[in-house]
Amino acid sequence: MKSLEIIGYYRKENQMGAKAAHLLRLEGYVPCVLYGTGEDNKHFYVPNILFRDLIYTSKVHTVVLNIEGDIFNAIVQDYQTHPVSDVMMHVDFLSMKEDKAVKIDVPVKLIGRSLGEQKGGRMVLKMRKLKVKALPANLPDNIEVNVEKLDLGKSIKLSEIGEREYEIMNNPLVSIATVTIPRTLRTGGGAEGTEEEGAEEEAEA
Repeated sequence: MKSLEIIGYYRKENQMGAKAAHLLRLEGYVPCVLYGTGEDNKHFYVPNILFRDLIYTSKVHTVVLNIEGDIFNAIVQDYQTHPVSDVMMHVDFLSMKEDKAVKIDVPVKLIGRSLGEQKGGRMVLKMRKLKVKALPANLPDNIEVNVEKLDLGKSIKLSEIGEREYEIMNNPLVSIATVTIPRTLRTGGGAEGTEEEGAEEEAEA
């Protein structure tokens, strides 16, 4: 998985607390905390603009935190945004160690054009991200799922995508993608038509 460098600055004693955090946000900074270093938690702040390519994106990255010259490899564990403006309010980071697995949400990437699409169906991606547990060296940029054999009204489940160098934490019975059947291709009536319509309604839900 690719990494992004985030440059931060330690919060001094007079910069701690809710009021100080509010002032930092007004100045264009985001209060942050780094957990899991084996020492005390690191309280620091980061220019808001640096989160543009880390959080406001469909891609996922690990992070090289540079806090006044102290370097930490980390992942984003949690973050909070303003409910109206969507401005970043707070970010929690988790320190990574080479021999310790971490959990992170990774985007799904569909590979190929399915049989169902070639017949006029529509591909619906139902799981845009999956939760992965892996050593830092094995974290993937995305999870590739081949859908070329997927026919009309069919779904591909998590259990069907094969073994990886990482563990996927989601329910193996969950559907990742479905090829829905357009109304013009439905047979209408009968068990087959009901089954196909049910598959489409499930996908759209």
